[in-house]
Amino acid sequence: MKKVIIVGIAGPSASGKSLFSHTIVNEIGSKHVAIISEDCYYRDLSHLPMEERAKTNFDHPNAFEHDLLSRHLAQLKQGKDIMVPQYDHTCHNRKKEQRQVHNVTIVIIEGILLLAEPTLREQMDIRLFIDTPLDICFIRRLKRDLTERERTLESILTQYKTTVRPMYQQFVEPSKRYADIIIPNGGKNRIAIDTIKTRMCELLSQNGNYDNPLVN
Repeated sequence: MKKVIIVGIAGPSASGKSLFSHTIVNEIGSKHVAIISEDCYYRDLSHLPMEERAKTNFDHPNAFEHDLLSRHLAQLKQGKDIMVPQYDHTCHNRKKEQRQVHNVTIVIIEGILLLAEPTLREQMDIRLFIDTPLDICFIRRLKRDLTERERTLESILTQYKTTVRPMYQQFVEPSKRYADIIIPNGGKNRIAIDTIKTRMCELLSQNGNYDNPLVN
C-alpha cells in the first residue's frame, strides 16, 4: 500500500491558509493531491433556528466534529475513499452535497484549530503554521465576510471581539509550538510555497504518480 502523506496547515482566521494551499496544489497540478478544509467539519446545526446558529462560538474546538475528521484521515491513510461534508457559511449549516476524496498521495488539511487538536496533530506528517499579523487578518476577514458570507458590519465586529480574537489567544496562537515550520507573511510567501511544493513533488515521484511535471 502506498503511503499517504498528511500536511496540516494551521493559523489564524484569514491568515492565508487557503491561498497557500491552493497555490501549491494548482502549481503542482496533480490529481493525487487533495485539499480538505477544517470548516467542512463544522457541526450540523440544522436542529437550531438561524438566530441560535449565529450565536455559536465557531472558533472553539467544540464547534467542529474533529472526531469525524480524524476518522477520515485514518481512512485515507488506509487507502480508503471518504465523503467530505460541505458547509455553507451564509446559513451556518452543512449542505446536502458531499465531496468524494479518493486515490490520493498527499492530503492538505487547512484550518484554524488543526494543531490544537492532538488526535489530528498526531496524524500529520508535516505541520505548518501561517503566522500573519492579526490586523491584516482582521481586514481580510472583514472584506471576506461582507462580500462572500453576507454578514453585516456589526455582526463581524461583534464576532471578532467576542470569539475570534479570544479563541485565537486561547487555542490558535499556543498551537504554533507544534508546527514544524512557521511561515510568516501569509499565503503569498513565495519561498515557503516553493519549498513545500518541491517536497511534495519529491513525495509524489517516490510514489510513482507525479502526473504533471513541475514547471518553473
